[in-house]
Amino acid sequence: MESSLTLLSAHIQFLDTQLTLIHIPLRLYPTFLQSILQLLLPTNLADDNRPGSNGSGNGIPLQEHPFLNISVTPIECSIACPRSIVESIFVPARDALSPQDKDSVTISTGDYVVMQVDGEGLEAGQRVLELTSPLAMAGISIFFITTYFSDYILVPQRAQAQVISALESRGFAFEPSNSAYTSAAYSHRATSSASSMDIPLPGTPPPTSISELQTRTFATLKKRNIVPTVDSSIQLIQCAGRKDTSRTASSTSEKLNLGLVHALAAGPKFLSLTLTDTEPASLLLEKRMLAFFGPPSDSVLLGSKEDIIVPIILDLRTLPLESTGIVCGVAGRLVGGTKLGLMDAVEMSYLSTARAGTVMVAEDELERALGALRGMENGVVETFN
Repeated sequence: MESSLTLLSAHIQFLDTQLTLIHIPLRLYPTFLQSILQLLLPTNLADDNRPGSNGSGNGIPLQEHPFLNISVTPIECSIACPRSIVESIFVPARDALSPQDKDSVTISTGDYVVMQVDGEGLEAGQRVLELTSPLAMAGISIFFITTYFSDYILVPQRAQAQVISALESRGFAFEPSNSAYTSAAYSHRATSSASSMDIPLPGTPPPTSISELQTRTFATLKKRNIVPTVDSSIQLIQCAGRKDTSRTASSTSEKLNLGLVHALAAGPKFLSLTLTDTEPASLLLEKRMLAFFGPPSDSVLLGSKEDIIVPIILDLRTLPLESTGIVCGVAGRLVGGTKLGLMDAVEMSYLSTARAGTVMVAEDELERALGALRGMENGVVETFN
């Protein structure tokens, strides 16, 4: 499978940050809520890993970091942020837990770097395939996060040179790194969010084709009795914070922050928030929580409030961290399994966290997506309310 020429014009660059990944079991989410809210509320806590920081605590506000992600699913809470923040905010909260609970909270030992990808031209599923397949074929672990505005790929810092080589060999070009980079025009690019903690199996050669990658992925899921589940009570909206350059900008920001605090404190069944220093906040939000962000006529959120997205969730807690290729394998299966004759492939988006993988599709395309996933290994899809 050759890299599509339609993506060769995409702008790819590494952001000026390094991230640590945190897995928090869902039952411990209330214990860490105060720590999570500190990522949103005004503070001058420094990121001492950031170039120019003197380590004295006189750093930049958290809201101005190049990249932060907070995701809550029915399986877990996952957070990606700089290690200095983890050590300042989350490690003290973890250390106050009982020994058993403390051991259930995991923090990555290695750091990740972030690529920002801006490009048009492909549907979401095909776009994910184009970007992740070279990395999966090279056995490189990734998080893939698509926000309202841009794609972000998190890869191990130690593999950065290998990532560049893998993507350049497929025709992608990298922009010079620039922490002040801003994507042009903030144009919304249909569909959504993704991420995945994937590490290649030691001693296992990478697959030689996308077909082999898919076969490996679904054989692993079947072996571990991992089947897709759908909670029909979760209805999601893809949206973003409104960027206001007028005199009321501070008021808009305050309303957005207040809405985020309400949503996080309300115990979301599902929420994914991505913050960067160049784009407004991007949100995957339960429809029932839209009211926290103002009435429809005066909402601080951009995006359609009627296009319902349904998450199909894979509980990956029984998989070893050495597993690889989940995002690319599932994307390939959905693209290939739903593009039949003149029928286009299902539009989809992704959020693969440390211990869960989520495929998100439009409400009216749910059954078609489930059919593609169900048919491959004769798995049973559990639907619950």
